[in-house]
Amino acid sequence: MKRIGLFLLTNLAVLAVLAVTSRLLGVDRFLTQNGLDLPALFGFAAVFGMGGAFISLAISRWMAKRATGARVIATPANATERWLVDTVARQAQTAGLPMPEVAIFDSPQPNAFATGPSRSRALVAVSTGLLEHMDRREVEAVLAHEVSHVANGDMVTLTLIQGVVNTFVIALSRIVGYAVDRALAGGQEREGPGPAFWVTSLVCELLFGIAATMVVMAFSRRREFRADAGGATLAGRGAMIAALERLRAVHEPQPLPAALNAFGIAGGKGWTRLFLSHPPLEERIAALRSGA
Repeated sequence: MKRIGLFLLTNLAVLAVLAVTSRLLGVDRFLTQNGLDLPALFGFAAVFGMGGAFISLAISRWMAKRATGARVIATPANATERWLVDTVARQAQTAGLPMPEVAIFDSPQPNAFATGPSRSRALVAVSTGLLEHMDRREVEAVLAHEVSHVANGDMVTLTLIQGVVNTFVIALSRIVGYAVDRALAGGQEREGPGPAFWVTSLVCELLFGIAATMVVMAFSRRREFRADAGGATLAGRGAMIAALERLRAVHEPQPLPAALNAFGIAGGKGWTRLFLSHPPLEERIAALRSGA
């Protein structure tokens, strides 16, 4: 979940900077000075939308280290760190990958993530809570799951999808903003967009951005099943199921309050499911048991 969350937050921050820059440079005014120039608008949206996503990808490994305080194991300091590095190295070799960076971050919750701009510049990180709550067989399965994300190129694919939805969010928000601004202008001619354009396009970016997040989350949920299957191949189906069962036992000692259900690792129900980056644990376990 951290991999997706960090990427989305970085993407939003990058888009915000690009949006401010474009307005300071008068790009929006240029697009609307002689009526809305749709080809130019979609070109602008594609450059900024795809550009924002790929900038987020380029700094994903650095951002993940900064946000989580992850410490890369350059030289193993103990037997556990040596085992982590050796396990990831073995799995990466089996998956045909260059050796990723391996890191540990402080968190009482069992968690792990993989990120990075490419298969050759990846980071696999585990939390201290994961090492405390799981045995080595289960940790190995979690590492295999994360290595599978790298092998499957999930970050690059996620970036492409995010770039496409960014493009439509940017373009459609400005189209709606322009339409509302023209309607409120009552047919009066004026140079450049009015305040209604800025307000409406900003509100629409937020609303369309929420819808776009649902698209990205749906993609993420599908890729989790594939990473589970990859983890089962690298570490064994039984170990992968055991790791997910352990996560369920740790994270579901009692039901989450309804207000927090969408943020639980096991997933929510109803409309909250649309915003989950991971499928419910019981569905992932069932898929592994059925061999899907």
